[in-house]
Amino acid sequence: MIILRTFLLFVIYTLSLSARAELNIEITRGSDAALPISIVPFANNSGQPVPEDVSKVVANDLQRSGDFEVLPTSKMLSLPNSSAQIHYRDWRLLGQNYVLVGEIEVDSAKRVYKVTYELVDIYQQKRLIGEVLSSSGTGLRKLAHRISDNVYEAITGVEGAFSTRIAYVTQKRLTKDKSEYRLQVADADGQNSFTLFKSNDPILSPAWSNDAQHLAYVSFHSGRPAIYVQHIKSAQQRKVTGFKGINSSPMWSPDDRKLVMTLSKDGNAELYSMDLATNALQRLTNHYGIDTEASWSPDGRDVVFTSNRGGGSPQIYRMSLSDLRPERISFEGRYNARPRYSRDGKSVYYVHQVNGQFHIAELDLSSLTTRVLTSTPLDESPSLSPNGRMIIYSTKLRNRSVLAVVSVDGGAKYFLPSEHGDVKEPSWSPFLN
Repeated sequence: MIILRTFLLFVIYTLSLSARAELNIEITRGSDAALPISIVPFANNSGQPVPEDVSKVVANDLQRSGDFEVLPTSKMLSLPNSSAQIHYRDWRLLGQNYVLVGEIEVDSAKRVYKVTYELVDIYQQKRLIGEVLSSSGTGLRKLAHRISDNVYEAITGVEGAFSTRIAYVTQKRLTKDKSEYRLQVADADGQNSFTLFKSNDPILSPAWSNDAQHLAYVSFHSGRPAIYVQHIKSAQQRKVTGFKGINSSPMWSPDDRKLVMTLSKDGNAELYSMDLATNALQRLTNHYGIDTEASWSPDGRDVVFTSNRGGGSPQIYRMSLSDLRPERISFEGRYNARPRYSRDGKSVYYVHQVNGQFHIAELDLSSLTTRVLTSTPLDESPSLSPNGRMIIYSTKLRNRSVLAVVSVDGGAKYFLPSEHGDVKEPSWSPFLN
């Protein structure tokens, strides 16, 4: 009885510590090709309130991806909690391809929740996946994202990215002449945010290391722009460059041994590669134009970058690191910038100007053709999800800077506005170990 009472107090405490959401989700468009799926509310067999609605988190994850259309609970004809209780005819009448069911129990002595789930293919009438997971009350949301990842991969064959994180910069106006900038890290759905670094001076261009342990970024807090690398868990910060002039746009090499960056220490904005173990610099470009915003190819052999070397307007160039000979690859429009490679290296996502407005677009590297993905007027800073299915970027909504996410086919879109000021400079993490 004492153990049960203690656990009840623990549950009440965890309920009061609901995940802090710096960002809220507003889904504006789903995909026409979305697959019908039902996420049946998981049965609560614990006999007490559960700190997190696991099935709701899963439903929100899958709906947000754009690849699924989740049936509202109010339209369900029954609420089974195991595959044995599913009446396939009912779900076929509702037009559902898949049904996820589950239940939650509690081990009061160990203070853990046991979550059982099963994913069922309605038309094949078979169980696709299922397992039993355990978690503390505070870990239930993470557990829910893991279920979402498993469901997504079981149906699409693509690894889910719901358990990943995003980094971004918030700007909150304190006075007419003073702002507070925060480098924030949050779960991919905007929950569980925390501040990694804050300053009264601008913070720019956060970029995740490929092991997801560090962020590189630009800060002005020392009096001029400098590039820093900060460890996520310990918050230990290392100043990488602080040369006179421009220090900007750091991006990690695929093996995390180097950063490519823009420096003007020799008089002009050029691309450099820095070995992080030795601090040795290699100059990659040498031109009177401005070269910036470089990004590595997945195999580490090439970089793409923004340059105005071709006649004044920014365009995208690709350069092999073996011969350092840039070639222009963007030819549609007068403004093309901030390129980022796709996961397979076959295309580049970037900012593209159309009729005076700035959108996120895809450039096919074999045909060099452009496909516009967004329609909001001032889109910037694209960053790709680790599974290559979604792009997060910054845009304007109701006269404020917010984050938005669009699927790479342009079919699904949602916003991530903040209640605490402008949000900019997003960066999507790799898969977390």
